[in-house]
Amino acid sequence: MLKRLYPYRFEVFFFSQIAILFGSLIVPSIVFETYLSPVLFLINLFAGIVLLSKQKKTMWFLVALLVLSAVILGSELIEAANENLVGPIKMLTYFLFYIVVTVEIIKQVWQAKKVSKNVIFGLVSGYISLGLIGFFICLSIEMVYPNSFSGLIDGISITENLMYYSYITLLTIGYGDILPVSALAHKADILIGLMGQIYLVVITAIVVGKYINQLSIKNDKN
Repeated sequence: MLKRLYPYRFEVFFFSQIAILFGSLIVPSIVFETYLSPVLFLINLFAGIVLLSKQKKTMWFLVALLVLSAVILGSELIEAANENLVGPIKMLTYFLFYIVVTVEIIKQVWQAKKVSKNVIFGLVSGYISLGLIGFFICLSIEMVYPNSFSGLIDGISITENLMYYSYITLLTIGYGDILPVSALAHKADILIGLMGQIYLVVITAIVVGKYINQLSIKNDKN
């Protein structure tokens, strides 16, 4: 199964990320946050396993993270989990997952000899993964040091608030409606912004350069 899915690894990973980001636009927010979002994260974990299926040691590490996440989800659904214990473990699990997968995506995109549709999906997925890393950084800070961010909208879950904040910072839009108010949140804000800019300036530029060279070679042959 993994071998069959591997050629479509970036597409699978990309569309599972899109579902995580925009699923709440289709499904009621409460239902999405409680039931659908955790399942979509598990699907994204599985997509990461497909992505790293040729890196056996790393793949089995992700399988362990997937099993741990599934156990946590099951305990939450039957209300048998201690949230004070489960919450940090879940955050650490996803944080490790997105770091490992993002590094692998960047590596595969960097080493690609030909810029194809698959590579473009990988390039975009890597950028989305940076936003998710930023989200888990911000969420971890808010869990450990409450009120590290001001301007969080009442009636919207903290995850939705900080997901939005992470991507607005990554994109360097900076509306200013949500603000970091602690020293640690300030550092996280700088880190997220730097990650986004470095990715665009370095990784995206390399892919664009490869594509231009690819077109030049093709035109020369014609």
